[in-house]
Amino acid sequence: MAEGMKIEEVESQAKTKRINVHTHIKGLGLEEGGKPLQVSQGIVGQEEAREAAGVVVELIRSGKMAGRAVLLAGGPGTGKTALAIAISQELGNKVPFCPMVGSEVYSQEVKKTEILAENFRRAIGLRIKEKKEVYEGEVFELRPEESVNPVAGHSKTISHVIIGLRTTKGTQQLKLDPTIYTALQKERVSCGDVIYIEANSGAVKRVGRSDAYATEYDLEAEEYVPLPKGDVHKRKEIIQDVTLNDLDQANARPKGGQDIMSMMGNIMKPKRTEITQKLREEINKVVNKYIAQGICEVNPGVLFIDEVHMLDIECFTYLNKALESTLAPIVILATNRGNTFIRGTNILSPHGIPLDLLDRLLIIRTQPYKLEHIQFILRIRAETEGIKISDEALQRLSEIGLETSLRHAVQLLSPANVLALTVRADNPVVDLDIIQDVSTLFLSAKDSAELVKGEGFITH
Repeated sequence: MAEGMKIEEVESQAKTKRINVHTHIKGLGLEEGGKPLQVSQGIVGQEEAREAAGVVVELIRSGKMAGRAVLLAGGPGTGKTALAIAISQELGNKVPFCPMVGSEVYSQEVKKTEILAENFRRAIGLRIKEKKEVYEGEVFELRPEESVNPVAGHSKTISHVIIGLRTTKGTQQLKLDPTIYTALQKERVSCGDVIYIEANSGAVKRVGRSDAYATEYDLEAEEYVPLPKGDVHKRKEIIQDVTLNDLDQANARPKGGQDIMSMMGNIMKPKRTEITQKLREEINKVVNKYIAQGICEVNPGVLFIDEVHMLDIECFTYLNKALESTLAPIVILATNRGNTFIRGTNILSPHGIPLDLLDRLLIIRTQPYKLEHIQFILRIRAETEGIKISDEALQRLSEIGLETSLRHAVQLLSPANVLALTVRADNPVVDLDIIQDVSTLFLSAKDSAELVKGEGFITH
């Protein structure tokens, strides 16, 4: 890895989070003394589990979670994922949250331990601070200049771009390369925006809209920022949040030639390639050097592994070792299994996890939700999704959730809203009749299991 790596070229490799069902959760909903409130910060019930999770958060903040992990054990639909997200939210908005499922490690292209390593490093955040030479100000002029294309004489091409920047101290007009104009378009820069352009790399960053335009009525909500102080040309501290995996991917990207054989070689390569341990060690050395110099801060995030019983003995051995690493995230495991065989062995163990790893875990149990808790959760989800639902319908849907599962009841909300729209498009309200219709149209897991009971296939 080169010493002068270009941080601005590092693109985030963060996966799309599978947590849109839990977007309403903002924290653990605890009082100052650590006691849980019945309904707070979007989370309901599970008082004992939330109180235990609050203690875990304090352990993490005080730096006493090294070498340990958390196991959330409970039946399906008892809020294990919600609890993991709440812990992440308590640690702060900038803390990376990396969710994965145990079965994700099985691939024909990449080793199991490589996928685990990738997710471990995706959950470790870095805040990189660098002093850079920049041109910063409010854009008051943006004009691309065209000239005749020497290759195709009948067409024109952009030869350069003229941009005017304004600060509290003065103005400056710049003549820039056409490649920077492409970067300006990518950032959607227009007159009135506050931007900075890095002098060495030409990287463009739109900071926001100048607060001089704050009285305008725009369709989209803008972030308004004050007019920059000082000169247009200055040295500025740039802060960028990336993860260790972002650095791995940026430095592992092949720099092949432009000839036909190089391009064909890239096409023939598999979509996923393994990052060597040697490269990771080199990146760790540079990161540690940056930490010592005060350029970089490590921000350990949360790695959430759902269905951890799907991992095999090789993966568990890797987890044991990885938890002792100096650069390790907070690991939260979740399972709904009791005594089961460790995958790949004939060893029966609690939760399908080896005993030596179980000794490292703080185990939190989640309990089935009560009727009133299900009703609270469904009401919050309906409000979050903008669904109008009557009290009778909410009561019936809560009873369905108690009979089947909370997850099934939440899943019925959206189809019920679609049916309500077909009945009354101008003012859709989910009533009792719609809930009854939806519950007959879509089977729960228990109802479906009853159909295939005995014969192994649907007979009627």
